[in-house]
Amino acid sequence: MKRSVSAIYDELARNETRGRYGPIKAHHQAYVRRKYSKYQGMKIVKNPGLREFVEKELLNDQSPTNISGRIKKHEKCLLPVSKNIVYKYIKSPYGRRIEHHRNKQKNRRRRRRRGSSKKLQGRTFIDKRPQYINERQRIGDAEADFLVSGRSGKGIILNITGRKSRAAFLEQIIAVTIDNVHLSFKRIKKRFPELKTITTDNDLPLERHKELEKLLKIKIYFCHQYHSWEKGTVENSNKYVRRDIPKGSDISKYSKRFTRFLERKLQRRYMNCLDHFTPAEMLENHRKRKKRRSVKEK
Repeated sequence: MKRSVSAIYDELARNETRGRYGPIKAHHQAYVRRKYSKYQGMKIVKNPGLREFVEKELLNDQSPTNISGRIKKHEKCLLPVSKNIVYKYIKSPYGRRIEHHRNKQKNRRRRRRRGSSKKLQGRTFIDKRPQYINERQRIGDAEADFLVSGRSGKGIILNITGRKSRAAFLEQIIAVTIDNVHLSFKRIKKRFPELKTITTDNDLPLERHKELEKLLKIKIYFCHQYHSWEKGTVENSNKYVRRDIPKGSDISKYSKRFTRFLERKLQRRYMNCLDHFTPAEMLENHRKRKKRRSVKEK
């Protein structure tokens, strides 16, 4: 069994019933001991409002750290809890459903194969990007990337994520042509009219990037070859998309409604870098301030 003698002895001594050991009975006894011990996050269990909020946000794939920060800073009607208490609640018998949900989200990492890529002409590299973009000083500077299907699948997802607001916008493209890619960029520009610049990879769908710049009235900057960390904001956003659309999936099997659901889900994330506001709240506050300024100028 590859266990020490003492571990087996302790297990038998703890869970024997009338001199006999039954694995089903032992499992139940362990469950009961765990349920009524003080190990779990009893603070959450004893407060229905707090428990409802924590469970809802955990099932919405919020992290325990961000849930704790959100409660402390913005949900004053709820009792404050630390991230450790939330983790203990997940591991307790009361959090079995949540623990199962979180385990499903853990996907095995796969190595990305580097193939030969055609060089795009007339690119402006990230070295020439202004300092105010590097420092995330304004809303409207974004990063873009494509999430591709597995070998047997077809279709891609365009992800544009704001550098300052962290608001992600997704568009599904089944027939991957340059015209369809440009059309998807235009659709996102309608939902994100503040868009001014994009930093992206050297992907072939951006071969006519000069035409795209004129179409969207923006400036496009390119990362260096195989330097994906130069657009870390959208890479982080991709990580959360991949929880629901794992690598190797056939993107064409997912509906456009599901893609929009993922977009709203990403924009509802509590983020420490935003002082535990959500990207949607950041954008909304920015638009309200802009509207007030325009009213004053009139």
